Amino acid sequence: MPKMKTKKSAAKRYSFTGSGKVKYKKQNLRHILTKKSSKRKRNLRHPGILSSDNVPVIKKKLLPYG
Repeated sequence: MPKMKTKKSAAKRYSFTGSGKVKYKKQNLRHILTKKSSKRKRNLRHPGILSSDNVPVIKKKLLPYG
């Protein structure tokens, strides 16, 4: 059986925490920042944790060796 390939686009967007959760960088912090409040921009800096429903899809299909 051949090795499964990692989806490289997913590998650049998602990573795993030590406990097996999936973390990602939040969107909306690239441009048009003047109209966004400081509180909103500050909260967008921190990584997001993916909901537990989507974790099996990421682990099995996109990042099989993650």
